[in-house]
Amino acid sequence: MTLTFEALASRARGLVPGGRRAVLGITGPPAAGKTTLAEELVAALAPAPPDGLTAGAWVAHVPMDGFHLADAELDRLGRRDRKGAPDTFDALGYAALLRRLRDDEDDPIYAPGFERTIEQPIAGAVPIGRAARLIVSEGNYLLLDEPAWRPVRALFAEVWYADLDQPERLRRLIDRHRRFGKDETAAVEWATGTDERNATRVAETRGRADLIVPAALIHRVGDPPS
Repeated sequence: MTLTFEALASRARGLVPGGRRAVLGITGPPAAGKTTLAEELVAALAPAPPDGLTAGAWVAHVPMDGFHLADAELDRLGRRDRKGAPDTFDALGYAALLRRLRDDEDDPIYAPGFERTIEQPIAGAVPIGRAARLIVSEGNYLLLDEPAWRPVRALFAEVWYADLDQPERLRRLIDRHRRFGKDETAAVEWATGTDERNATRVAETRGRADLIVPAALIHRVGDPPS
């Protein structure tokens, strides 16, 4: 059977039977379309909740990027030139947030955001209220089988992998770096260096995903990829 965006939305909606809270993960390499897919899913699902849930508020988007370590800490650790690698995130902090979301005991819960114009995390930027039953969270390393990241996978109801062919993904990644301030040379060097090393590690986790989402179902409205 051909996978459609409507089928994706239906599958996501089915993760919260009886109004139980669940967290859906979306992973994939840099610029594969994780954020675009998360945003499109939330936009499609928000006005059409399962019976008994509140339209709009029943679904929320919580990116992983808020758990980037600040540049000052990366400088202290000597990792600034590898920003975006697995050990440049607070993986255990991310797992702690996912656990709070899944356990559904606190209201509200605040998650950090990430501001691309300054490339820094912003504390307390994303509020999640008690009405939110489905949380969509995306990031590179949701399926990484390493000690710091292993607890993350167990906290998701499902993890989907956003797929995109390498040449197109690289083109979009370079374009994204340019949009956020890098010159052409710096954008190419970062995308083919640090980002590519990270992308290789993410691609190795593809087989652990519950579902592979092809690019045709992600970039449906012409939004810039993320």
